[in-house]
Amino acid sequence: MFYKKNILITGGAGFIGSHVVRIFVNKYPEYRIINLDKLTYAGNLANLKDIENAPNYVFVKADICDFEDMLRIFNEYQIDNVIHLAAESHVDRSIKDPFSFAKTNVMGTLNLLEAARQSWLTPHLAPRTSHLFYHISTDEVYGELDFDDTLFTEDTAYDPHSPYSASKAASDHFVRAYHDTYGLPTVISNCSNNYGSYQFPEKLIPLFINNIRHNKTLPVYGKGENVRDWLYVEDHARAIDLIFHEGKTGDTYNIGGFNEWKNIDLIKVMIKTVDRLLGREEGESEKLITYVTDRAGHDLRYAIDSTKLKNELGWEPSLQFEEGIEKTVRWYLENQDWLDNVTSGDYQKYYEKMYG
Repeated sequence: MFYKKNILITGGAGFIGSHVVRIFVNKYPEYRIINLDKLTYAGNLANLKDIENAPNYVFVKADICDFEDMLRIFNEYQIDNVIHLAAESHVDRSIKDPFSFAKTNVMGTLNLLEAARQSWLTPHLAPRTSHLFYHISTDEVYGELDFDDTLFTEDTAYDPHSPYSASKAASDHFVRAYHDTYGLPTVISNCSNNYGSYQFPEKLIPLFINNIRHNKTLPVYGKGENVRDWLYVEDHARAIDLIFHEGKTGDTYNIGGFNEWKNIDLIKVMIKTVDRLLGREEGESEKLITYVTDRAGHDLRYAIDSTKLKNELGWEPSLQFEEGIEKTVRWYLENQDWLDNVTSGDYQKYYEKMYG
C-alpha cells in the first residue's frame, strides 16, 4: 500500500510517545507510523496493545545513538517526517549519570538530524513528499521563574540548571542549527510537566498514587513549595498533532496547561482523590508525607505561556486539573496489572527474551 506519509516517531513506546502514536495511527490511516524505541526502562509496548496490529503501524527496536542504523531505517522505511520524542528525561537520573543524557539527548538527536539531512536534502533525490523534523522539548531549558506572574514564552532566553535540561537545550540548538545552516524543515515545541495514563512510576504523580495505595512513604523535596505547570498528556498529544500539521516551519511553540500547582498542594489533592476512590477517609494518607533534602539545583517554578499556540493554531487544554487528576488516578487504580508489571520489571525480561 502507498502511504501519504511515512512518519518516524521516536520514543513511541514511552509515556508521551505512546499517546502520540495512538492518535496518529487511529486518526490517519493514510499515514504509516514507524514507532522507533530502544525499550529501555521507560519504554513499554504494553502501552500500545490496542493498536499493535493496526495495518499502518510498525514497531522497530533501535537506538537513536546508532547513526548507521538510523540511516538504514530512513532508507528502508522511506521516512519523510520525524516526530522526535526519544529522550532521557528524569532529572534525578541526570544528576547521577549526566553522560547518558548527553549521549541520548544530544548525540541521538544529532544522529537523527543528520540522517534526515542526508535522506531529504540530497540534490539528486527528488522529494516524494513534504518533510518535517518535529522535535519535542521541555520548559526546563528556560531555567526557573520567581514566585510572581511571569511566564516562559517562546522568546525566553535559555538558562538550563540540570544535566537533563542542559542536554535538552543543546538538542534544541542543534535542531535550529540544522534549519538555519542546511535548510532542514524543523519545528520545536517546549512543554510543561505532563501527567496521565501510562507514565513510568518513577515520576511524581504515578509514584505517589502507587505509594498511597500501598501505604508507602511519600517523599517530598524541601518544603514542597516548588511550582510546576501541569499538562494532561492527551492534550499534549493533540497539540503535537496540530503543530505537526499546521505549525510554521522553523518556529517554536510552547505547550502548557495554564495550570500551576505547588508540589505540596498537588500531593494533597492526589491523596484526597486516591483515599476517596479507595474508600478511605479523605486525607487519611497525609500521614505518609515525609520531607526530604531538596534536590541539587531544584528550580523554583516553571510556568508556560501557551498564548501563541492558542492564537495561531487554536489549541487550548481540554481539562481542568481536578478533572484530569481524577481520570488519571482512576486509570492507575483500574490498571494495577500494568503498574505491577512495570514496577516489577517483568516486561524488561520479556524484551530481553524477544529482542536480546
